[in-house]
Amino acid sequence: MKLTTTLFLLTTSLFAEDWSQFRGGNGSGVSNSKGLPESFSTDSNIAWKAKIGDGVGAPIVKNGRVISTAMVADEKAAVFAFDIASGSQVWRTEFETGKLPRITPPNSHASSTPATDGERVYVYFSTLGLIAFDFGTGKEAWRYAMPKPAYLMDWGAASSPIVHDGMVIFCQDDDLAPFLVAVDAKTGKEKWKTLRKEMLAGYSLPVLCEANGRTDLVVAGSGKLKGYDPATGKELWTCNTLLRTIMTSPVVHDGVIYIAVQSYGDATRTLKHALLEWLDTNQDKILSREETPKEFHERFDASDKNKDKVIGPEEIDTAFQSPDNMAAGGNIIQAIKGGGSGDVTKTHVLWNIDPKSPSNLSSPLFYNQRLYVVKSGGMSSCYDAKDGKMLWERSRLGNFGDYFASPIAAGGKVYIAGKNGFVVVLEDGPELKVLGKNDIGEEIIATPAIADGRLFIRTRENLFCVSGSAPQP
Repeated sequence: MKLTTTLFLLTTSLFAEDWSQFRGGNGSGVSNSKGLPESFSTDSNIAWKAKIGDGVGAPIVKNGRVISTAMVADEKAAVFAFDIASGSQVWRTEFETGKLPRITPPNSHASSTPATDGERVYVYFSTLGLIAFDFGTGKEAWRYAMPKPAYLMDWGAASSPIVHDGMVIFCQDDDLAPFLVAVDAKTGKEKWKTLRKEMLAGYSLPVLCEANGRTDLVVAGSGKLKGYDPATGKELWTCNTLLRTIMTSPVVHDGVIYIAVQSYGDATRTLKHALLEWLDTNQDKILSREETPKEFHERFDASDKNKDKVIGPEEIDTAFQSPDNMAAGGNIIQAIKGGGSGDVTKTHVLWNIDPKSPSNLSSPLFYNQRLYVVKSGGMSSCYDAKDGKMLWERSRLGNFGDYFASPIAAGGKVYIAGKNGFVVVLEDGPELKVLGKNDIGEEIIATPAIADGRLFIRTRENLFCVSGSAPQP
């Protein structure tokens, strides 16, 4: 036992850099690693590969181990731990999911990225809630049950937890009963729960912002960016400048919160087109109660103002939304000063631009005072983070297709993974310079991870470790 403990501690000291949640430290997408290759493929610079099963949740790295999740059977999921250097499986823990809800491709039921503090691995699953596993052995430690999320458009769950100050924090913004919750990381006991009744479905990761002498928990949602006290869940401030649907996550630097959002629709047609496209089965341009999922019938009745059992043209623009938060669609990139109090809409927005460059799926990257964004079609844009000045806008990366993964960076390079399996590498700088375009050969939805000089790519079925020191064929 002593020898095992000694070897584990030695391994921990050798692998000091963490990427312990979605997009690494505070969701920044930035690593201190150096020496990552700009050229790789299925035949070169691949240190190891592991087949794990279907999933789109990103891998995480802690203490020399890589953690990932997957669906391994129709109603069975698994959490895997691999040795960072060799790719050998350290442990694998399976759990039953129960009956699975409807989802829309390319989402997967294994969609959430785990988080870890080195003692436990925390996994969210839509039908179960939060589950904690022992980091060393994979043994289940506790469960915290949560209501199953409901989505009008059947998008399915894709939110991820974070760990802060001994708590696991999770935001479940769905279309029915959105909330933000914190549980004790050791026991799984609820510490606090804050309702977010104004919100529609969204997937933004909670981030922490140190400003004005305190640390705030910041969550983006429909129409509003909000700051909370992480110890109590009490709302501290709101900035009412966001758009309707928030699938991207903010990034934080020096007390400033940056967010880039594309939300379909315009300022007057909030949900109409999406509702009719997804729910109006007979295409008569009105919604009947029978055309909506049963779990939304109460919300349907509240939206049916004249009580005629249908949502007609005069009601559809405001259907299923909070009357106090009728957020619209559009495109925005914003910088918002943290640390405020109350309504900071008019006082804390440092700059706000509305270019056509943001993505509805891929989050922005702050790196060396520049803000990088990428969107479907293989379009990349870059802005000066100080004032939002455009450095380049909607320039092609040379890799046409959809982009679900968010940009990440290390060693003066920016890595952008496309759904088609190509990873484009940019040189960090004020001008667009493509260093490499690398084919991993499989669909990529998950955002890659970087730690200890390695790039970890989770494809639809496999986990790849890319390293410049990998043996070459």
